[in-house]
Amino acid sequence: MSTTVLLIVLLAALLHALWNALVKTSADRAITLGLVATGHCLPALALMPFVPMPAIEAFPFIIASTVIHWAYYYFLNVSYRFGDLSLIYPIARGTAPVMVALGAMVWADEALSLWAWIGILTVSAGIMVLAAIRHADKRGIGAALATSAIIAAYSVVDGIGIRVSGTPIGYVVWLFAAEICVAVFVIATRFDRARNISQRALVLGLSGGVISGLAYGLALFAKTLAPIGIVSAVRETSVIFAALIGVYWLGEGPAKRRLVAASIVAIGVIILALS
Repeated sequence: MSTTVLLIVLLAALLHALWNALVKTSADRAITLGLVATGHCLPALALMPFVPMPAIEAFPFIIASTVIHWAYYYFLNVSYRFGDLSLIYPIARGTAPVMVALGAMVWADEALSLWAWIGILTVSAGIMVLAAIRHADKRGIGAALATSAIIAAYSVVDGIGIRVSGTPIGYVVWLFAAEICVAVFVIATRFDRARNISQRALVLGLSGGVISGLAYGLALFAKTLAPIGIVSAVRETSVIFAALIGVYWLGEGPAKRRLVAASIVAIGVIILALS
């Protein structure tokens, strides 16, 4: 991996952690997540005329992924209601690859290598350290685990969908455009709250969506320039970025334990990705 690609992937990881921080710190997380979905779909709708249309076989996956993302936003909202960024993010992002690997072993009869098991056990150890933090709300941990299951679900769906689409960029654009359904539902069902949000909250919410989409796009672009496993591994440094933001920007503690636990989770996910 060249230095340029490494910096692109690290930027993608930082941006992903950053938009989660914007959601965590917002006064109305539900509306902010609706604005994040809006920040996804508006640029995508503008790009649709200029990208290839996915194959018809990909549309069931786009629909399924949109529904799954609906659940993702719901449980992410619940997670951050009860837990800190430096607690929720490493659990949600770190457990998802473990679920995908174990699911592949059970349902696809894939054998896991020794290094894959080492990665799984390392992630589990890091999450146990996080769960043992004093005053950690078990409701937040439970919602984070549910979020990780949803992340695993849409990862599998999008992984298959993007392959049958015939055009990765077309699939991503249409997928993001489909999030207009989520945005309309969230904002329409909370219209009074959405109408009364501040201009700053509006800008931050839409910016979060653009940042999120940019993070995904940069990671996808990097996978065209370097081995997918290595890109995926470096991308998981977002867990450490989120912990750093939570500890040093949001003042979450105990700082040392959270940073150590997040680092253990990140190392485990990197081992799993490289295996």
